[in-house]
Amino acid sequence: MSDRIVLRTGESLVAGGPPFTAAEPEVVIGELDGPVGTALATLTGDQSMGHSKVFAILNTDIQVRPVTLCVSKVTVKNSRYTNILMGTVQAAIANGVLDAVRAGDLPKEKANDLGIICSVWLNPGVIDDDNLDHKALFDIHRRAMTQAIHKAMNNEPSIDWLLENQDKITHKYYQMGLDGKI
Repeated sequence: MSDRIVLRTGESLVAGGPPFTAAEPEVVIGELDGPVGTALATLTGDQSMGHSKVFAILNTDIQVRPVTLCVSKVTVKNSRYTNILMGTVQAAIANGVLDAVRAGDLPKEKANDLGIICSVWLNPGVIDDDNLDHKALFDIHRRAMTQAIHKAMNNEPSIDWLLENQDKITHKYYQMGLDGKI
């Protein structure tokens, strides 16, 4: 894949594991000398209380390539939540990026030229769960990140699929509202 990657988007939901382990990353992928690089640099320098932005790392001092910025969708107000988000989930995202390179969804030859912004959702219930399954949490967030990248790089779902299936799909929370459960 030698074509320029200006801006791709993708998302994935992986659920069904132990309590509070569901993952729903949303990604923006593109060349660092384009709009994604500008957004990545701007977000990195524009830190705000409760919404810190951090690079995806395998461990302290080992940043992943392509550079990936994790941005929390939830306002972070608790140190336990912060430690889980900036520990287990951050490492899972980093591993998901490398899995996507290994699978060929992200071209290895562009590892230093691409940037990824990942909006991260971590269930706030992790704060109170003393039996949180960190292995399951890691595996689910890793898989969700890999899937989100795959969908972004393959333009999935396609517009044809969306048009064909539009009337067959009802948003889960819309349905809950219709059913009086919200």
